[in-house]
Amino acid sequence: MTQTAIAPIAETLFLAEPVVRLIGGQHRESGRIVFPCPPDDSFEPVPLSPRGTLWSYTVQRFRPKTPPYRGPEAFEPFALGYVELPGEVIVETRIVDVPFEALRIGMPMVATAVPFGADDGGEPRLIYAFTADAITIDQGAEQ
Repeated sequence: MTQTAIAPIAETLFLAEPVVRLIGGQHRESGRIVFPCPPDDSFEPVPLSPRGTLWSYTVQRFRPKTPPYRGPEAFEPFALGYVELPGEVIVETRIVDVPFEALRIGMPMVATAVPFGADDGGEPRLIYAFTADAITIDQGAEQ
């Protein structure tokens, strides 16, 4: 049985393998980095750091209004936050696989990719998200 990789929700948003990395844009003249990369010649696409720090967060505890929300009717709360990628940019993101009560400002985070619904043709798609950086957490436990 052949298994097909699930495609990102947008080709120019992130690289899914071997390490999840968001694709930012570096302004060719000023060097300023933004996310996502604008579709314009004045920005060069650059892979961003896969690791960062939780800058701020909240928990979405009710189903957003439809439209624009296209998620399932059976709503489950989820965490959203801003993750600072050192020396690059602060990105808005879903936070996954971290109990809400464990979230802390300054928490080390790492990029990941998670399934998120399907496109208009019914094909499953991936979105980027961040989760607790297990490597950093494991290193902290050893000290």
